[in-house]
Amino acid sequence: MMHLARYPRLRFAHLPTPIEPMDNLSRLLGGPRLWVKRDDCTGLATGGNKTRKLEFLMADAVAQKADVVITQGATQSNHARQTAAIAAKLGIACDILLENRTSSTDRDYTTSGNVLMDRLFGASLTEFPGGTDMNAAMTKRAEALKAKGKRPYIIPGGGSNPVGALGYVACALELLDQANSMGLKLDHVVHATGSTGTQAGLVVGLEAARTGIPVLGISVRAPKEAQEANVYKLVEATADFMGLKGAVAKNAVAANSDYVGAGYGVPTDGMYEAMKLFARAEGLVLDPVYTGKGAAGLIDLVRKGHFKGAENVLFIHTGGQVGMFGYTGPFDRMLSGGNE
Repeated sequence: MMHLARYPRLRFAHLPTPIEPMDNLSRLLGGPRLWVKRDDCTGLATGGNKTRKLEFLMADAVAQKADVVITQGATQSNHARQTAAIAAKLGIACDILLENRTSSTDRDYTTSGNVLMDRLFGASLTEFPGGTDMNAAMTKRAEALKAKGKRPYIIPGGGSNPVGALGYVACALELLDQANSMGLKLDHVVHATGSTGTQAGLVVGLEAARTGIPVLGISVRAPKEAQEANVYKLVEATADFMGLKGAVAKNAVAANSDYVGAGYGVPTDGMYEAMKLFARAEGLVLDPVYTGKGAAGLIDLVRKGHFKGAENVLFIHTGGQVGMFGYTGPFDRMLSGGNE
């Protein structure tokens, strides 16, 4: 039995996030019954999936009496934005290391969206070129801060370690409770997978509870084999951390990397189509880096008959809409044709 109250947790997320039907999109695609879990509505700094992880991570930082948190991410990191916000609320300094993985010099990308909000929350920002060993950079920063008498706490990229993954173990139990209350038999859970913490937590939660609900991560960065290996590594570490060693079989981890396109954070035609479909059929805003590509995968798999017509498929909307404002040029071009 998973007793999450054993772990320190701060409660600032707006939970439970709703599960809503996407009937218009289901009709348009002529496929299974599609649902969305609105983890874009977690409440912290416009919300997103990292808020759930930060409830546990920041509780650990407070327990360790940290006076500065250090984290890293891509230039338009949603995780950085949410970390900066909760650090501000708790009165803890926030040191963010941003890696320009796309090598873009577009002003909107490098200064607007999440970057603008990082600065608004008072975080200290340092930029690094793509390909930098960001974990080593965080360690170096922590050592420098310790030398100044500070008490730094390092949060890995995406908040993806066993402590952070607890947020999505909790989410697995939450969505199961909601589905049971709604009389909703869930056949599949689909979401965008990147730094692995969201998928690892969901898999541990749903598998340890013996739900029989498979989780499919649509990768936004790594090839299938690498993504599955990375997710399973964190699954094992999280299960071990929770005293559930061996509770999850390796074949419970599934990733599809067919929708990454040219690379992380690089727009694709499928992503643009998914964003337009979700917006115009359901009034839902996705983002270009994570949920847009995750939804592109979902839509394509529906069209290919991957799911059965009577099945209920839940898409977890992990947020990230703020990042769209780092891509205004490409979106202007996409939308210039009007309601095509």
